[in-house]
Amino acid sequence: MPPFELTRFRLPRGARADAVLAGGVFVLVALGAEGQRLRHGGDSMPSQIASWLLIAAVCGALLFRRRYPVAVGWFTVLATGAYYLLSDIDGPLIVVPIVALYAVAAQGRLQAAIAMAAAMVIGMGAGTLAGNSDVNGTAVFMLTGWLVAVVALGSVRYGRVAYAEEEARLRATEERLRIARELHDVIGHNISMINVQASAALHRLKKDPAQAEEALGAIKAGSRDALRELRATLGVLRRVDEEAPTAPAPGLARADELVASAKPAGLAVRIERTGAERPLPAPVDLAAYRIVQESLTNAAKHSGAGRVTIRLVYGDRELTLTVEDDGRGSAARPAGAGGGSGIAGMTERARALGGELTAGPRPEGGFAVRARLPYGITGEPMERSDR
Repeated sequence: MPPFELTRFRLPRGARADAVLAGGVFVLVALGAEGQRLRHGGDSMPSQIASWLLIAAVCGALLFRRRYPVAVGWFTVLATGAYYLLSDIDGPLIVVPIVALYAVAAQGRLQAAIAMAAAMVIGMGAGTLAGNSDVNGTAVFMLTGWLVAVVALGSVRYGRVAYAEEEARLRATEERLRIARELHDVIGHNISMINVQASAALHRLKKDPAQAEEALGAIKAGSRDALRELRATLGVLRRVDEEAPTAPAPGLARADELVASAKPAGLAVRIERTGAERPLPAPVDLAAYRIVQESLTNAAKHSGAGRVTIRLVYGDRELTLTVEDDGRGSAARPAGAGGGSGIAGMTERARALGGELTAGPRPEGGFAVRARLPYGITGEPMERSDR
């Protein structure tokens, strides 16, 4: 027995939907016209031929309602008017221009839809004034109500579709920015450290080969870590069925790795923790790790610092993070200077969590990054591990 998903009924879409709509409306109009002709008597043969040609042309025009909505709308309005003038049978052909009118309004052509609706009301009103017994004031009033409702429904449909498309564009833009920020943080730190260590190795190669060898070892380890994190990030983006990364997720638990990677670049890093440590929500933990990572990258690359102090204050509702160095404060450029985007990315991370981040030179010298990261979900304090 075939699966349920294969047997489930699916509505046609696109050109097939237009063909089904045109065919269904043609059958409805034909049955209605023939029913009235049998009850009240028929037109002359030329009149009948002209009526059927108009019915076929008006219904067939619905096949092109998506490609040429305004042209199809006006054609159905005018051809339907000609049908009622030529035929003595009051068939339900008025359904077709109403369907076309909805299509025009649903595509955002509001002015054209209003003009077509007005033309239909004026045409029916003119028929009433001309003494047509099949049309009276009540019929004109009801038609006007139907046309207003159809235009309104089409406009609502257009608004919903436009809102959904705009929301999708915003989500895509936010996702691109998130991916760009993540790749910058994942790759930028390791590459910057590799650059600093390579410069140190070249400088020490002849004077102190032992230190040069140590720097080259750090370059090898840093490049391996960069490649591993890049593969993990790209694997998530591709959503391929690969083995999950064995390394722990980026978080403050890996802060010691950042300290170790900064040492070959000439940075002496100290971490000070205050307050009861607690398991942080994953977004807060990741943001704190990336802020520390980017701050160390800036200290090694821009400020010429020798010492860096990282202070983590675990409050009841938020984590306060401070990274201070003793380098040249003005050299650690803010976002926008020289095309850098590190501080801007850190600020975006903090604001996304409802917090804030400030960065700038210290009065006593050096550079400082201060971030406030609300927990959102209050973590339970945990016992401090001995280090």
